[in-house]
Amino acid sequence: MTITKVTLKEKIAYGFGDAASSMFWKIFTFYLAIFYTDVFGIPAAAAGTMFLVTRIWDTANDPIMGIIGDRTKTRWGKFRPYLLWVAFPFAIIGVLLFTTPDLDLTGKIVYAYISYTLMMMAYTAINVPYASLLGVMTANGNERTSFASYRMIFAFGGSLLVVAIFQPMVDFFGGMVPVSTAYQLTMVVIGVIAIGFFLMTFSWTRERITPPKDQKNNLKEDLKNLGKNIPWFVLLGAGVATLIFNSVRDGVAMYYFKYYISDDFSRESAVAFSKMTFAYSTFYLFLGQATNMIGVIMAKPVSAILASAKPLCMPCLAPPF
Repeated sequence: MTITKVTLKEKIAYGFGDAASSMFWKIFTFYLAIFYTDVFGIPAAAAGTMFLVTRIWDTANDPIMGIIGDRTKTRWGKFRPYLLWVAFPFAIIGVLLFTTPDLDLTGKIVYAYISYTLMMMAYTAINVPYASLLGVMTANGNERTSFASYRMIFAFGGSLLVVAIFQPMVDFFGGMVPVSTAYQLTMVVIGVIAIGFFLMTFSWTRERITPPKDQKNNLKEDLKNLGKNIPWFVLLGAGVATLIFNSVRDGVAMYYFKYYISDDFSRESAVAFSKMTFAYSTFYLFLGQATNMIGVIMAKPVSAILASAKPLCMPCLAPPF
């Protein structure tokens, strides 16, 4: 098999895709709950129930999208087309998610269910093919590892960008329009950025690996094999536990700063750098994402050092009895 060397441009382009996804995901985890309760105007219990119900559907939606993507055939490949097809609906639904219609409480709850469900479906429709794209860009294991590294770095870079600009943009627009409209306009700006990132990923990446023409996909056999894959279930459990922990921690952060720290831009409750002032919440979120990004960058060299280190002599560590 001829191994095609991929370029730095393609690795960067692949990273932009996760930067776009991570921007929206951090908005969901950090800002959506407090938007629903404090701006949109629905009870916290209703918002929490909605998150639970829609995430249950999303659990089934992910493998369905994987099945659809794996059976897609276009001149652009299996997975790249979804970056083009879904980018604009993804951004538009993101704006609708932070839109406050003039409805009564029941109408708002129904609107929240519909818009959030559509948002999660759009996120799945673009993010599952994006993740699958890694497996068909190159057969070189080292290059795949490199792609994955760029993906993680850009993912945290996207998170870093959105926590740095989201609340300041809301406050900026809020000085000119109602706060509900300020959230909507902020999502317009971020949606445009996400579209640009996804289109760069679509344009600058290539699918080089195609399955044999005589290969047949058997869904029943695939599910049967998956049911026997114990390591997959272990990783699934670890992933779910991590997601729950991060969602709870991130979801309450804005409430903590707003109602306990009295988060605003006064001298007593803000962090100032030269002529720039950040609310404590923005500084906290920015600092957290920055340290995560540093950890990702350090992971590969640290693992290389550990792999090259001499194994410990266990008998040498035994107590001298």
